[in-house]
Amino acid sequence: MEIRRAIFPGSFDPLTLGHYDIIHRGITLFDELIIAIGINADKKYMFSLEDRTKFIIDAFKHEQKIKVLTYEGLTVDFCKKVDANFILRGLRNPADFEFEKAIAHTNRSLSEIETVFLLTSSGKSFISSSIVRDVIRNGGDYTGLVPKTVRVK
Repeated sequence: MEIRRAIFPGSFDPLTLGHYDIIHRGITLFDELIIAIGINADKKYMFSLEDRTKFIIDAFKHEQKIKVLTYEGLTVDFCKKVDANFILRGLRNPADFEFEKAIAHTNRSLSEIETVFLLTSSGKSFISSSIVRDVIRNGGDYTGLVPKTVRVK
């Protein structure tokens, strides 16, 4: 029997409760879920790669079905490298759907990878990493938007 392995790609700058929700629910669908932290040399991150990795590892340290890896380049190429059959993505709103649909169609045209969409739980659908970063930059209380493992130094 083939292992159902999925990747959940993102920059996770930082990990939010929205991400946490999708990951927590996604592990029920797959035998293994790889949280794939994408590295983009052109992007300026608030948190270091080490911090982002630690936030995720600490948040899911008791979950045996989760691995955390980093990658550069095309997500479909990374899927092939780790033998993943699925890409897991979260949807917060209709704009996310339109954007993610275009990416899913492109990925499908490049490979045999299927994209699985989960709707973010209603109480978390407003949370995005960019909103969290803005709250942090302006000295606001971000703790209700991220797992307890995410802390600003």
